[in-house]
Amino acid sequence: MAKCGYCGSTVVIGGVRSGDQRFCNARCAQGAQLLRLASLVPPDVLERHVEEVFHGNCPTCRGLGPIDVHKYHEVWSLLVLTRWATSQQLSCRSCATKRQAGALAFSLFCGWWGFPWGLILTPVQIGRNLVEMCAGPKSSHPSENLRKLIQVTLGRQMAAASQQNAGKNAPAVAELASTT
Repeated sequence: MAKCGYCGSTVVIGGVRSGDQRFCNARCAQGAQLLRLASLVPPDVLERHVEEVFHGNCPTCRGLGPIDVHKYHEVWSLLVLTRWATSQQLSCRSCATKRQAGALAFSLFCGWWGFPWGLILTPVQIGRNLVEMCAGPKSSHPSENLRKLIQVTLGRQMAAASQQNAGKNAPAVAELASTT
């Protein structure tokens, strides 16, 4: 099975191809594009932004950090339909634990109702939440997921700035496109 070139998840079926890489979906493909663009950011600038976020206030509760990227896992099922997902949240440890506990409870009540995947994936997602709640990212230093999130954000800002600069030429381009 293939691994997503952006998030590292296993791509079972489908996905999106871009060149020789395979991604979970279009969002992961776009994230990889933004990472390539953000690789132009000098390492010292990236580290400064990572440290600012890591030592800043929690975006959820406004409490003191450290702030990092925390994952939570959910599953819900209904007869033959099962949906499972892993998401992430930028927050302090306390807010992350609350979110992971909520995802655990959601999966506990809503995950069992599908056959066969609900019965198989519910204990897996519950276990993954328990592991994240107990282990999670270390509070002594920023995780690689935080660095990647900051890098993608910087890439998105660079792309928006470049589109804004290109937008100044947009009327001429639109006029040229309408004449062809």
